[in-house]
Amino acid sequence: MRELYELTTLAFPLLCVSQVAKAARAWASMPDAAGTLLGCWRTEIGPLGRLLILRRFDDAGALQRERHRALSSANPFNAGGVITALEMDSYSPFLFLPPARAGADDAVYEVRTYRLKPGGLPPTLAGWQAAIAPARDYTAHLMINMHALDGPPRITHIWGFDSLAQRASLRSAAYAAGTWPPKGGPENILDATSVIALPESG
Repeated sequence: MRELYELTTLAFPLLCVSQVAKAARAWASMPDAAGTLLGCWRTEIGPLGRLLILRRFDDAGALQRERHRALSSANPFNAGGVITALEMDSYSPFLFLPPARAGADDAVYEVRTYRLKPGGLPPTLAGWQAAIAPARDYTAHLMINMHALDGPPRITHIWGFDSLAQRASLRSAAYAAGTWPPKGGPENILDATSVIALPESG
């Protein structure tokens, strides 16, 4: 069984980002916490006043224990008096990709979620697997792609770039070369969202 991931979204008043990030990082490092913190990002383009937290878990039991810890707390993520909304989504990684590593502190991140048509996950996986190597100049910047274990069928992929200019250049080159997007991928997307986020240490 491969590792599992949780992507948490915390919403809060705009001026509270550093306070929430500091509290959430402390929450993730408490003695009774499970999982490994891989990224903590504030949204910069897209819905603002959000903190995105990616954690890796060794197995489903560890993920569920950590989920229960948050849900049963009167002060989840040490920020219960500040946050206005809390979402925790469980994911399984694309098995042909390596495990995600901790994000760099000086990168610009894009978090994209595609809600899929029913039955759309198998052709999406096949298309991505075939496209990773041919588009390696672009896909080398892929931190993770993963499919949801709950809620509507969807995938979420997280990319790290030196800049938005680098992202645009690499995407344009991959499109022009015909190596991107993955074959069979767009046909199975019902809708898509994208957020640009920056590392936040609090």
